[in-house]
This record gives sequence, C-alpha cells and structure tokens, in this order.
Amino acid sequence: MYHFPLSERILYEDNHLIIINKLSGEIVQGDKTGDVPLVELLKSYLKERYNKPGNVFCGVIHRIDRPVSGVVLFAKTSKALSRMNILLAAHKINKLYWAIVENGLPCQEGHCIDYMRKNERLNKSFVSSEIQKGWQKAELNYKMVGESDHYFKVEVVLHTGRHHQIRAQLAAHGAAIKGDIKYGARRSGKDGSIALHARSVSFEHPVTHAIITIEAPILNCEFKKIWCN
Repeated sequence: MYHFPLSERILYEDNHLIIINKLSGEIVQGDKTGDVPLVELLKSYLKERYNKPGNVFCGVIHRIDRPVSGVVLFAKTSKALSRMNILLAAHKINKLYWAIVENGLPCQEGHCIDYMRKNERLNKSFVSSEIQKGWQKAELNYKMVGESDHYFKVEVVLHTGRHHQIRAQLAAHGAAIKGDIKYGARRSGKDGSIALHARSVSFEHPVTHAIITIEAPILNCEFKKIWCN
C-alpha cells in the first residue's frame, strides 16, 4: 500500500460531508480481518481535528472494494447520511471509474445490461446475460479511452451498485481488470491492488443543493504510470 496521510487525502469537507481518496488495501467498514477501517480512522481524525468530546458521528454513504482506490463519501451528520442514502437509492449519485484491463472490449463504447448473483461463501459474483430468478440487474456504460503495449484503458459509468459489479461484468465481457485474479486476470498486483479507480462522483448536495463534482487523483504509482502513458 502507498502511504499518504489521511489529512492529505481529503477531497472535500463541509459541515455535512467528508469525501476521501481511498487507498487500495484500505477497508471502508470493519470486516472479519479486524483491520482498522477507514470510517474509524475518519472518526479519530474528526475528533482530534475539531477537539470533539465523546463519540464522533461518521456515516458510510457507500463503499468500494478493498483492492480498489478512489472516491468514497461519508456523512458527518445523521441528517446528511439519510438524505444521501435517498440520493443513492434513486441513482442520483453519478460515479465514474477508471479501469486498466487486459483485453479490449467488444466495442469502443458500450452499454452493458447483465444479471448478477453473489456467492457469499466465495465472496464472488457471477454474471449472466439472461434474466434468472433471484439474480439482480447490473447496468453500466463503458468507453475505451486508450491503450498501452499490454493493456487497455476504460472509463466506466456505473448505473447500479452490485457486489464486485465492474470487476465481474467487465471480465464477463472478456476484459479482466489488471491484477484481479479473482475474475480472471493473469497475475495479481504487486501490492494486492487491482487497476480500478473510483475517479469521480457528482451529486446535488443534500443540504445546500449545490451541484458537487469531486475528482480523485491516482495515488498508486503503477496504475498512474500506465494510465498516463
């Protein structure tokens, strides 16, 4: 993992929200590993930064997978969390991802609608092009934006938020993400990361109603080198 202090990774903060550039390898919420999650690091930061007594509120608005980097949104008040959850459920938080994949996709641009099912035991999602009972609709748009000697660069606009959606769906269409051996990549990343980055979010602020657009710079050097060449 690349080490950048949390205070240097704050992309946006006001009285209601705080938005962080997550490093690959960090977990957003606690899991069975027992590693300290990003939400707890944020609570400690807010407590110290603002000299707050007692417990500090910090609500998780959405999550991205542990090996993925980029924008993650948190709420500093329960009111903001509730309102952002409504926006999220209504698909009114626009999310753009950058991915480096091992093979090209069928078209230069595409709109993929598939159906997905999560296997809890394997912590893996499976994709079908056909409607099946109990499977959830998964929808995204992609655009091929460049290529290097060995990889292709893809922008993804996510319309639904299924478990491992971009990872599983791109792989199902023949383009496994670099480093993502769970979904068919040739080899794992040196630091356990995969080449998927939550580049930006855009939404209407739940309190001020201003349109907020936040972009996260790439901090992973290997990812950055390929993407920028």
